[in-house]
Amino acid sequence: MNLRSEIATPVGKRRYVRRLFSTIADRYDLITVLLSYGQDRRWKRRVVELAGAGPDTRALDLACGTGDIAFAVADRGARVVGLDVTHRMVQLARLKAPVSGAAVRFVTGDMMALPFRDEEFDLVTTGYGIRNVPDITGAIAEMRRVLKPGGTLLSLDFNRPLNPLVRGVYLTYLTAVGSTLGFVLHRDPDTYRYIPESIRRYPGAVEVNAMIRREGFSSSEHLPVLGGLMAIHHAKK
Repeated sequence: MNLRSEIATPVGKRRYVRRLFSTIADRYDLITVLLSYGQDRRWKRRVVELAGAGPDTRALDLACGTGDIAFAVADRGARVVGLDVTHRMVQLARLKAPVSGAAVRFVTGDMMALPFRDEEFDLVTTGYGIRNVPDITGAIAEMRRVLKPGGTLLSLDFNRPLNPLVRGVYLTYLTAVGSTLGFVLHRDPDTYRYIPESIRRYPGAVEVNAMIRREGFSSSEHLPVLGGLMAIHHAKK
């Protein structure tokens, strides 16, 4: 079965994504740097700045990976939990305790069924998370459930450009670079072809805004990043 067929259904996508991120976990930090030409950390800093977290903030970072956003929010005094479905990511995050000493509690869990009480957090963040879930609407509903009234949701992710020409060039670039990196790092060119394929199926920033509002958030906007090739969603419950 080819990649496109494997991720065509929610069940197939869930299975594929879990297998993929278990495979790439130890290369994850390197890949984010290479694919973003070193801009990934700057984008994540912008997310943290928009969050406005402080000592009174209870924060949840979803699809936390190796903990970049979680640690940066904790550096501002917030109490932070980082969650990722890939246990190896959680293990790596626990090994990356920053010099600042900012403490984060990391757990293995699924964005589709968060192991937290209703209205437990002031802030929910996610980097490259929403695009990878098998059901975006269900994931947004879970984020809203665990947010307190007035709480903030921030999501950084690839965008699906509306312009067909721009989209075609963008996806061709990601396919070429992803195939090369997959072969060099894993001897499998399909490894990172998932990224452009997932973008093809992604509704894009404008529609994700609409989905967020339909799930009961009082507001949602997206901030274009890298000329609109990436986006940061900023929503309020």
